Parts: sequence; C-alpha cells; structure tokens
Amino acid sequence: MELRYRVDGPDDGPLLVLGPSLGTTTHLWEPQAAELSRTWRVLRYDLPGHGGSPSVKDGFSMEELARAVLALADTDRFAVGGVSLGGAVALTIAAIAPERVSDLVLCCTSARFGEPGPWHERAAKVRAEGMTWLAGIVTARWFTLGVDPELAEPVQTTLLGTDPESYALACEAIAAFDLRDRLPEVAARTLVIAGDKDPATPIQHAETLAEGIPGARLAVVADAAHLANVEHADVVSGLMSRFLGHGLGLKVRREVLGDAHVSRAQAATTDFTAEFQDFITRYAWGEIWTRPGLDRKTRSCVTLTALVARGHMDELAMHVRAALRNGLTPDEIKEVLLQTAVYCGVPAANAAFAVAQKVLREHG
Repeated sequence: MELRYRVDGPDDGPLLVLGPSLGTTTHLWEPQAAELSRTWRVLRYDLPGHGGSPSVKDGFSMEELARAVLALADTDRFAVGGVSLGGAVALTIAAIAPERVSDLVLCCTSARFGEPGPWHERAAKVRAEGMTWLAGIVTARWFTLGVDPELAEPVQTTLLGTDPESYALACEAIAAFDLRDRLPEVAARTLVIAGDKDPATPIQHAETLAEGIPGARLAVVADAAHLANVEHADVVSGLMSRFLGHGLGLKVRREVLGDAHVSRAQAATTDFTAEFQDFITRYAWGEIWTRPGLDRKTRSCVTLTALVARGHMDELAMHVRAALRNGLTPDEIKEVLLQTAVYCGVPAANAAFAVAQKVLREHG
C-alpha cells in the first residue's frame, strides 16, 4: 500500500506522525502544523485514494493500513496521532508496536465506530452513486450548525475529490474495526480529545478510550463537532502543544543531562512527585530549552550563572556536566564562574569552583 506524505519541521526534531479523517487529506492538520513543526518533524499522510495517495482496488484492514503508516516512520520511537479514521490508525499502531510509540493523540475517534451495518451501506451507496451525495450529510456531522463557510468548504471540496472505491474500502475497514479489548495494551502517554457536540464519535467513545488506556487524559472541546481541530483550532493546538511538550522535553532533557541521570530521575518518581516531573519535563525542557533564540551552549552559561547566584550547588554539578555535553570547554566554564565572582559574590563563586573542579576531575 503506497501512501503519499509530507514532512515539515527541523531535520533533527523528534518525529510526530499525524493521520487525517476519512474523506480528508494532509490539509486537515494545517491549523496545527505551523506550531507543531517548530520543534517536531511532522509527517502527515494521505489515506488510500485521498489527496496524493494512489487509489486501491483491494480490501484492507485497519491493521494493514497501520503497518503501511508504521513503515513511513524512520525512527525507533515517535509520537503518533490522528482524527477519526486517522486516530484509529494511530491507536492500532500503538497497540501492535507499543515499543515504538512514545506519545499518542486521539482526536474525535473511537476504538469501535458503531455497528458495521451503516458502514457497509455507505460503502455500497458510494460505489453506486459516487461521492456527491455525501457532501452535505458528512459535513453536517463534521461541524456544528452555523460554522464559518471558510472552514467547511475546503474539506467539503476535498471529500468530493476522493476516489469512491478507496473510500468504500475504507468504510469496510472501519466496519470491521474493534480495538476495545486491546486498549490496556497501549503503553504510550495518551491524550484523548473529544468534541462535546460530535455526532460521529460522541463523548462516550472518548470516555471508553480514556478509561481503557492506562493513564490516558481526556480533554473535551466545547461547541465542537467531529473536526474539532479545524473548528476550534487554537484550543486543540494548545492541548496538543502542552501534551507533546513532554515527549519533546524528555528528548531534550536526555540530550542535555544524559540518559543515566534522566533514567534515575524517572525511576525515583512517585505518585507525589509525578506531576512535578511532568511539569519540568514539559515546560523547562520542552518549551524553554527548545526555543530558537539561544543555542544550548549559551543556555548552559545562563543556567550556570543562575545556579551560582542562588547557591544551588547540587544542581550546579548536574549542569556542569550538561555544559560539557552542550559543548562548553573547561576554560569556558571557568570564565563563566569568574564572571559570577564579580556579580554573584566571591563566596558563591568559591563554592561553585569547588563543585565544578570535582566534576571536571571526574570527566578527566
């Protein structure tokens, strides 16, 4: 199965794979793409017979589609998400390859999209009459009443351009899909997003996902139907940015502080400290350390100075090691500490030199 895809974002960014809903294309994620691709390498794909992906004539299962998407991921671990059918694909990937998925975003989707009968009926009617009859019916489920036509018209046009046979085969894949019993197998950090006025996947479907996936979080978007990420783009973008900040932050935290330190911190996490660990990973490392305004060497210089000023010598030792990992030389670290002697005080600098010298000796 050949799928057309596009990638945006920095070449060295962590990978985030996003899938569209039935009848839409990569453009469905356009409202979130700019923000997410600032730090993530965002891969968006088209379903068979949608957008740029070739049409198909043979039936396929949700797992076969998931494995085709999985083959696009060029890293051992990555984040994955999707809307509706794209969310079902993401969920399937997380179930069949749990060791590869770090973070999972399920937007307006389900572990089972209702009884199979209506899906088979839709497939038969599309084969007989084409796509035109679907436009008004489906888009009425995608958006709430009175939505801005500028939001609805582009996705409606995309729907009309979808290959009917590929659409029908996707309907049959949805009819056969039921992952409710495998939800406990999902190991990824999971965010479930639901629209409170979604007639296609009502909140009950989201609650089933959130209750079945260990540790999953549920966020409900007010006054949103099935394409909540389009109708309320800012809300969904904010939810995803905050949630995915943890995955990005964990990557940066490991790069700066080292795998051993972060693994020890994670192993020592308790129910009491878990939210604090999530906060510093998501905010300090996922949002501040990833900002483009300063490189990591400069951020290490600033951090060393701040720690000396406040007398946080235990943290200072950790960040001297980080400074070396970020490319500072021992001579440059010495210059930073000399600067602190002037502006933070000689006693503080004296203690800092003792800490730094011990770390540098350990590193040879």
